[in-house]
Amino acid sequence: MITFLKLLFSALLVWMCYVVITTSMKSSLFREWNFLGSIPWMRATLWDFYTNVLVIFIWICYKEKTIFSKGIWLILLVTLGSIASCIYMLVQLFRLTPKEGLKELFGKQHG
Repeated sequence: MITFLKLLFSALLVWMCYVVITTSMKSSLFREWNFLGSIPWMRATLWDFYTNVLVIFIWICYKEKTIFSKGIWLILLVTLGSIASCIYMLVQLFRLTPKEGLKELFGKQHG
């Protein structure tokens, strides 16, 4: 299961980097911001995104011990979204020892 998750989150990370880079090359978010902000579904999508950031960040606050690492991950989640989420999951997966599994992935705290 851990190997599958490593492959899955790696593929998702590569895909999201590709999507963000190719989209950024075609369209500037900052130039389109006023137009996008006027679309109700875009506002709903942003609320959805930041709600998910909060949910993931609460889990990160449990997993990470230092204020510094919590703060860094919050900044990364807010600015990079699912790219940061995938990176965090990969970091957690690669921290596991060969004997550890899903229980340790989701519950083990780091100092």
